[in-house]
Amino acid sequence: MRRSLAVVAGAAALATTCGCAVQTTGSGGGAGSPVRVGAGAPAPTATAATRAAASTPPRTPAAPRTSTPPRASATPRASASSAADAKPPSAAPASGSPAPPPPVLWSRGDTGRDVRELQARLRQIAWLSSGPTGAYDAPTEQAVRGFQGRRGLPRTGWTDTVTWERLLGMTRAPEKGELYATAGRPAAAPDPRCLTGRVLCIDKASRTLRWMIDGRTVSTMSVRFGSQYTPTREGVFHVYWKSRHHVSTLYDSPMPYAMFFSGGQAVHYSSDFAARGYAGASHGCVNVRDEAAIAGLFAQVRNGDKVVVSR
Repeated sequence: MRRSLAVVAGAAALATTCGCAVQTTGSGGGAGSPVRVGAGAPAPTATAATRAAASTPPRTPAAPRTSTPPRASATPRASASSAADAKPPSAAPASGSPAPPPPVLWSRGDTGRDVRELQARLRQIAWLSSGPTGAYDAPTEQAVRGFQGRRGLPRTGWTDTVTWERLLGMTRAPEKGELYATAGRPAAAPDPRCLTGRVLCIDKASRTLRWMIDGRTVSTMSVRFGSQYTPTREGVFHVYWKSRHHVSTLYDSPMPYAMFFSGGQAVHYSSDFAARGYAGASHGCVNVRDEAAIAGLFAQVRNGDKVVVSR
């Protein structure tokens, strides 16, 4: 018994000499706050108020508001998988701080292939009627703002990760023909048969129609053809009938500014081509999607003018 008392007294003397830090242990068994034991001073007792203060994390001041969209650290590729990779980490905000806005992928003034895909997807659900151009312009911003408003998202006009994921869920990956006005193909040189006289020179390879007079190109426009089951015939023909407000008796579909050149096949305006681009096809006719362009062409072409369809 005397020996035990001596050991306890020796430990107490060592503590008061060295001023060591003693770790207190809470009821859960974890290490508590260190309590300094000073020489000749009693150990302080933690009150309820000091314990509460120690357990409350410091408040983080909210970031100042800014009118500049918060940019994502890296722009993802415009695809469903990349959009998932672009999601910001779901870190919980500090207590009392507002959640940070989602990172912005693209906004007014941006250009590139990703913007082109954004525009193509907006066209699929009829939020954008023109393009794609690859430039984030005023019509694109307006389309994004409308899309956001209909889905209860902030109407910012810029495409953040949340807006992009919503759009991905409602659309499909656009085909190449939907991304480029002529599927990325430059207009080819005119067929040699187009170099004399008045000719509608139509090239399937470049998907273009040239209106030519004596070898000179007067105008050029993008066109669409029939599918593999209803192909547009190739060869040399002549315009034999013009019908400004024509309606197909076979398919009961409008064919404005129709210029017939081979049986029931004609060059005409197509609202479907204007809306869906190369995602669709005709029943054999040559579709034009620029209504103003074909209206001007219709006024110039005469019955008897040559039509050359080549590949």
